[in-house]
Amino acid sequence: MLAPYLHEHLIEAGIDEAGRGCYAGPVFAAAVILPKSFNHPLLNDSKLLTESERDLLRPIIEEQSITYFVASVTNKEIDKINILQATYKAMHIAVKNLKVIPEMLLIDGDRFKSHRHIKHECIVKGDGKYTAIAAASILAKTYRDAYMKQIHEEHPHYDWKNNKGYGTLSHRQAIEQHGLCRHHRKSFNILKLKEAEVF
Repeated sequence: MLAPYLHEHLIEAGIDEAGRGCYAGPVFAAAVILPKSFNHPLLNDSKLLTESERDLLRPIIEEQSITYFVASVTNKEIDKINILQATYKAMHIAVKNLKVIPEMLLIDGDRFKSHRHIKHECIVKGDGKYTAIAAASILAKTYRDAYMKQIHEEHPHYDWKNNKGYGTLSHRQAIEQHGLCRHHRKSFNILKLKEAEVF
């Protein structure tokens, strides 16, 4: 069962990302402040839910949260500053745009770059431990999946509507056949650039 908070008397925002390990597309991050009383029987780490369950929970989280924001950093920016810094940047943008300033950030994972002097706690597998982080994981995942389905229409041979930009066998085979496109992360060295047709 997920815990409703880490510190009962602090305004806590859950923070999580989606798409950090993908070959293509932006990295997304969500920040969510939930009421301490928020509860839903399906709420869990987004990776443990089906797509339909995540899609069901998204509007519930959006409607019942005190505030939330979902941010993204493009693949081009990822190539410039690296994926770790891009993840921090997306998280910082999400926090900055919350309508209520949190007193504590609950970060899924083991590291974070401090933001605006707000205290934070890094919690490994936090999306399976705290409601706010689980909610953030669902928003980040659903927003990113929707984006990848949208750009799938430009380059359907990469099958992004199904693999969401991850390095599945079909995605790797499509890259071997068609090369990289403008949505791929060139800094990930998926293919040697001289061997890839970038379009």
